[in-house]
Amino acid sequence: MPNDALPQPIHSAKDALDALACILGGALPGAVAAAEDPAAALLNDPDVASAVTGRLRGAGSGAGNDGLCRWLYDAFRANVPELQLAVLRFVPTLAGVYMCRAVSRKPLAGFEAVLLALYAHAAAQRGAGQAETVSLPNLANPSPYHDAKVPPKGKPADLDVAVLSPPLEPHGTMRATRRARIVGAVLELYHGKLAHMPLSSKMDFCEFCVAWAGTQSKLDSADKPRLPPSQDAAAAGAEKWRRVPLPWELFQPVVRIVAHCLLGPTRSDELKAQAARAAECLYWRAAETVDAPALLATRSLVRLSQMVEEPIPEPSFPSGAIENMAELEAMKANILSTKN
Repeated sequence: MPNDALPQPIHSAKDALDALACILGGALPGAVAAAEDPAAALLNDPDVASAVTGRLRGAGSGAGNDGLCRWLYDAFRANVPELQLAVLRFVPTLAGVYMCRAVSRKPLAGFEAVLLALYAHAAAQRGAGQAETVSLPNLANPSPYHDAKVPPKGKPADLDVAVLSPPLEPHGTMRATRRARIVGAVLELYHGKLAHMPLSSKMDFCEFCVAWAGTQSKLDSADKPRLPPSQDAAAAGAEKWRRVPLPWELFQPVVRIVAHCLLGPTRSDELKAQAARAAECLYWRAAETVDAPALLATRSLVRLSQMVEEPIPEPSFPSGAIENMAELEAMKANILSTKN
């Protein structure tokens, strides 16, 4: 990839649009350039997304002199919330390509700079030394929904606290031992804004989940049509995305995002099918490594995906049931009138 000119300083969404046009080497679509809300246009425009993801997937991307990575870095650090959403939209491709190439130990200073900036933002947002936890009810306590036959003796037991994500320690460099934790924290940040992400971003993530798992789904068998690869992947050349290590600190946010794509408020059958495929591939990967937490989570997700594919039928009543209900209502009315 040729060296890109350094982008101009970014202080607003309009500055980001101008800088991105220079990096991509051409004018942005008219609907984006003339948009009243440039950040929303960057987030949702499919042509801009295709151009950016195509560059991120291209050969040689992610190097230290990659102007697009510099743009992502500066745009996120501009501290414009709407612009930060536009940068998070490309996290699936950024993290996906980076993890697949990091296995081969290629120099990816551009990708790492962006990921470290996102990680630092996630750490600052959570607070120093603060873990992400959830409180679970303790079965030793009486149910709040029922009257206890015997009054409880002593103080109630404390709630059980489960740690979803351990504290985020400050990291200024990317090392192999930290890679999964840093990328996992970035995916947690992406998950927190997932409701604002466009469909194509979620499709990209599910695609890379299949590549990371390195296993085959039953949806890829000959008796079912395989989902076609995205246009960005076809345009990026013949690079094959690699299977990557998936420790729990990376596996957990991946499963949470896939679960949202599968069970969240989406009307896209294509996204649900891609998410179901990703869930099954992750399940077989967990079965290979005999990872009990991952196996339990993905098995539940696969079963839920099967329930989504087979919705509960609408209840049907026989024709005489409605007439019987009318007779019962009439009898009830007669009884009430007799009492009065």
